[in-house]
Amino acid sequence: MLHSISSMAAKRQLFMGTPMVDSNWYDAHATFYGDMRGGETMQGACGYGDLFKQGYGLETTALSTALFNNGLTCGACFEIVCHNDPQWCYPHAGSIKVTATNFCPPNYTKPDGNWCNPPLKHFDLSMPMFTKLAKYKAGIIPVKYRRVLCSKRGGVQFQIKGNPWWTVVLLYNVGGAGDIVDVKIKGSSTGWSSMSRNWGVNWQTSTNLVGQSMSFQVTTSDRRMIEFDNVVPANWQFNQIFDGKSNF
Repeated sequence: MLHSISSMAAKRQLFMGTPMVDSNWYDAHATFYGDMRGGETMQGACGYGDLFKQGYGLETTALSTALFNNGLTCGACFEIVCHNDPQWCYPHAGSIKVTATNFCPPNYTKPDGNWCNPPLKHFDLSMPMFTKLAKYKAGIIPVKYRRVLCSKRGGVQFQIKGNPWWTVVLLYNVGGAGDIVDVKIKGSSTGWSSMSRNWGVNWQTSTNLVGQSMSFQVTTSDRRMIEFDNVVPANWQFNQIFDGKSNF
């Protein structure tokens, strides 16, 4: 059975009434990396794997240092529009919505063109997303962006990795705010304990949970928490993926 701090129906009503995390638009720039098939955009500094299998596809972006926040922003969603560049912006292009899945590292080896260096806010988009907004020959475009709620299909996914003395859980396909700030874990023979963030969207514990079913309490940056009871059965194996069956 799944529990939460409020009913899922109430959450859906609130999300429908508040589709944005922040209604303000902010200035930034955007480039692209990889190719039209998403080459070079898989894996990445957030700890995801095959973004097609994990439900993100090509609707992704890498973030500059100012936005990445040491990985805390992984999983957050952004709405982006090309702004005030009639030479390159497609007229009436509208906006794109992308999930943060990677890091655009700073470059201190050259004097200019370092768009991902602090304090600049920058999006390094997948090529298919960039070319929805502007001609690829533009290379870089001015944009406006805002944080929006993530709309994901299906439940939060839990992939169990590590070894008997070090359990790492990769959480993906997280809706709502998208970025996770706290994860607690409970085995069928243990109480609740806090997990620590290893890197990106990977959370870890040193508790030996082999042979136990596992439950999780997951909290996103807007302080919404969902409890996933016994989402992992006692006969789980490392590298298996389990469906939480519900989402934010």
